[in-house]
Amino acid sequence: MDLGKKIKDRRILLNLTQEELADRCELTKSYISQLENNKTSPSLKTLTNILEILGTNLSTFFQEDEETPIVFNKDDHYVCEYNGYTITWLVPNSQIQEMEPIIIELAEKQKTVEDMPHVGEEFGYVIDGEINVIYGNLKKRVKKGESFYYKTDKVHYIESVKKSKVIWVSCPPNF
Repeated sequence: MDLGKKIKDRRILLNLTQEELADRCELTKSYISQLENNKTSPSLKTLTNILEILGTNLSTFFQEDEETPIVFNKDDHYVCEYNGYTITWLVPNSQIQEMEPIIIELAEKQKTVEDMPHVGEEFGYVIDGEINVIYGNLKKRVKKGESFYYKTDKVHYIESVKKSKVIWVSCPPNF
């Protein structure tokens, strides 16, 4: 196994520079470069810390490469209930991917938390019900069968007019 290459591939997958990874791990850019070029070997503690920053762990990192799953079923979903709404994460570990697809179900007259401006884009499709999308000072009604799309450069959230179910995709992951 080429430890340095696997670390570098994982870092690049997450769009991190060597300097960003080094800063997050409290290491030097030079050390990360030497590690990725197999010119040094990390201690177990250092490797564990690096892998944590890269969104994985020793067990997963050292598994032999398997076919990456592309189909997910209900057993793969993760559900979390909040006050007035439920979020179902549709893809395991999507927070380390480019996109994060969820289904959000809101009871009547409920709203999600207000999301502060950040880098990214979000898309939603109303499967059932009716919602308002609040984007900065705008408030737009979105009905069953309609979708919304915006850059996340303003305060944004959704509120239900009646019981609603929405597929929502955030890029990069934000939920």
